[in-house]
Amino acid sequence: MSEPASEPSGAAQSSSRRAVEEFARFAVIGVVGFIVDASTLKLLVAFAHMDLYTGRLLSYLAAATGNWMLNRRFTFKAARDEAPFKQWLKYLGANGVGFVVSYSTYAALITYVAVTKANPVLAVAAGTIAGLSFNFTINKFWVFRARA
Repeated sequence: MSEPASEPSGAAQSSSRRAVEEFARFAVIGVVGFIVDASTLKLLVAFAHMDLYTGRLLSYLAAATGNWMLNRRFTFKAARDEAPFKQWLKYLGANGVGFVVSYSTYAALITYVAVTKANPVLAVAAGTIAGLSFNFTINKFWVFRARA
């Protein structure tokens, strides 16, 4: 008969709990970013008469900057000692890959799915979800990595 699996150590449980809490905060901040992204896009299209593609580039930059500030403050607190501008540039660079995933999903939906062209917030949501896991991982282990 095999032995039962051992319980994780206190340190392992604490580390796992911290990772889950960080992901939850990252996801909540992502929702805030989604609201900024979608709202900014709507404003740029309605009032600045931008097309849906250019408007999304600018709305993404606004949302990404806000998300960086919130994640620096609330999600990855241990990494606040890095120079803000340098960290912001790392954040934009690292999240650029996530943005490619997000924007490609958005652009494909806007181009090929009539309901999302009529309601681009749906395409923004789909793109946001597509980049979430990649972005959390790259942020946790590179952009906001705590210094030893």
